[in-house]
Amino acid sequence: MSANTAAIKPARESARTLQKGQQTRAAILDAALRLASQVGLEGLSIGALAEVTRMSKSGVFAHFGSREELQISVIREYHNRFEEEVFFPALVEPRGLPRLRALFERWVRRVSVEIDSGCIYISGAVEFDDRPGPVRDALAAMVRAWHQALGRAIAIAIEEGHLKPDTDPAQMLFEIHGLILALHHDARFLRSPGSIDRARRGFEFIVSHYATDPSLARADGAPARKTTRSTR
Repeated sequence: MSANTAAIKPARESARTLQKGQQTRAAILDAALRLASQVGLEGLSIGALAEVTRMSKSGVFAHFGSREELQISVIREYHNRFEEEVFFPALVEPRGLPRLRALFERWVRRVSVEIDSGCIYISGAVEFDDRPGPVRDALAAMVRAWHQALGRAIAIAIEEGHLKPDTDPAQMLFEIHGLILALHHDARFLRSPGSIDRARRGFEFIVSHYATDPSLARADGAPARKTTRSTR
């Protein structure tokens, strides 16, 4: 057996071990997300997760090292999934109001799915709003990243001529985010019927206020490009 052949086997075994470790960590994270949706980030612990996954505490600890690291990993995983479900699919829509509308609609759909499980962005903010530290910092960073993406979508809608030139992206974002918070509160806490439809109507009302043309404010319409810039 040559030296090169002898070296291949340990390398393959190492790769398999690494892959298995990654799969195990992904499975633990998936269970941690489900648990956090039920008991909140604060209720998440190495011990509780070990019980749910039927692993030893040392086995879970080997993948995360601490309860704080586990909480931060869950926040990042939640954000990654949020991007995959809400942000990235909306990017296929035309620039401007169609894309902004798609972002909001996908956000609403996600909230509707989370009525029974809860939104980590919202529940985490309640848990850590007055508790400085790495977990709060990680959560705030993820929420800010999403807000920046929405703010950019609003700015692009202004550039495309779909929204009035004097539109304040921060103000419009504040109003849109307020709809989501109200939706979460009324649908999850009060169990009010029709909350999702009211959120959608609220969005169209906001759009009608900022749109350059009132006809753009309709849920089933894709606004035509409207701009004074030269197309040449």
